[in-house]
Amino acid sequence: MTWRIFIFSFSQIMGLLLGWWYAGAWGAAVGGAFAGWCWFATDLWRGAKVLRWFRHGELGHAPQGMHGLWGLAVDRVRRLLRVQQQQVQESERRLEDVFAALQASPNGLVLLDSQGHIEWCNKTACAHFGFDVERDQMQSLGNLVRDPDFTAYYNRKDYSNDVVLQGRSNTPARPVRLSVQIYPHGKGRKLMISRDITALEQAEAMRRDFVANVSHEIRTPLTVLAGFVETLQTLQLSTEEQTRYLGLMAQQAARMQSVVQGLLTLSRLEESPRPGMAEWVSVQHLLEQCADEGCALSQLLTRNQARQHTMIFPLPAPPEGMGEIAGVQAELQSALSNLISNAVRYTPASGSIEVSWHWQADGSAVFAVRDTGPGIDAVHIPRLTERFYRVDRSRSRETGGTGLGLAIVKHVLQRHDARLDIQSTLGQGSTFSVHFPANRVRPPTKAA
Repeated sequence: MTWRIFIFSFSQIMGLLLGWWYAGAWGAAVGGAFAGWCWFATDLWRGAKVLRWFRHGELGHAPQGMHGLWGLAVDRVRRLLRVQQQQVQESERRLEDVFAALQASPNGLVLLDSQGHIEWCNKTACAHFGFDVERDQMQSLGNLVRDPDFTAYYNRKDYSNDVVLQGRSNTPARPVRLSVQIYPHGKGRKLMISRDITALEQAEAMRRDFVANVSHEIRTPLTVLAGFVETLQTLQLSTEEQTRYLGLMAQQAARMQSVVQGLLTLSRLEESPRPGMAEWVSVQHLLEQCADEGCALSQLLTRNQARQHTMIFPLPAPPEGMGEIAGVQAELQSALSNLISNAVRYTPASGSIEVSWHWQADGSAVFAVRDTGPGIDAVHIPRLTERFYRVDRSRSRETGGTGLGLAIVKHVLQRHDARLDIQSTLGQGSTFSVHFPANRVRPPTKAA
């Protein structure tokens, strides 16, 4: 304000002096008036320039060289615009972070306007329903999701519960199930959330199957035991009959004990931490124990047979040994021995079982059990490691199987970063191979 008064006063004085010098008193009056109007026109032009910037200009196009009141106004407005621009940029950044988080959500998110048109959706929703972000923006949701269950759910306008649909990528080999629920908000707007519940439904189905299988596996021997107990209590039996019945009861009790023991083993494997790399187990020692157990089981099963199994092991070991595996000895012994026991149980007395241990070029190792048994149909191989899954239930019970052995093997191998490969041909036998990664095994030290 002081600057404006100074400039106005200075221009008046200069106008008066020039007018007086040129034409005396009348010249001074005309010079002062002319100087005032010039100052007023200049100030008006500067004000119009500032107002034009206020209406249409941007922060980078602010008038330059402004002084006085208009310069102060320009500086104040420029400062306010800069603060506002920073706030807008910060809001945009936060909004981008929110949308990025929504994009990363494992659930599908769809924003709908009051007419049911798609305003925005994330990538998960696109995968669930087959949407295209650019093509389907502002398209009617009812035209894109044509499932009858969803149409009825949407039109009912009761969104207190969800509706379960098939996903866009659903196939018989790989089913996809979605839980979809709508949440109204604002003035008629809606938020639709979809969740992939395929794994949950599969887990629930597995739980039901597991409970049914456990009930069946335990109920059958319990029924037999109850029948024998009732027989012993109500009938007068000879000593020979009592001995026979007690032997059958002991057999059924042992069967139940095997099932319970297998379930406890699986539970312990699932809940205990993964084995580290601190403990190393001798491969030679594992194979020697497997050989002892496998040969003993073979002799037991073929004691009344004319011929016995041909058992082949990579023993005796070379002087430098056969290397080591990082892990828990009891678990590894259980898994490898189980594969050999299965081969012995399902191979006829005249057949052969060959156990091998091979080092690979990349530093990994393979433990393999090959038998000449009846073989397995390819349709059963993907399910062999499921709990209680049996190719031939009657044959499994004859050999004393519980249906949990290969499930235990799978869990043990997963805990040791190994994988099980099964190859089999009907009538030509089977080969069960365990592949240990290079970081879990170390080769023997060469003898000097």
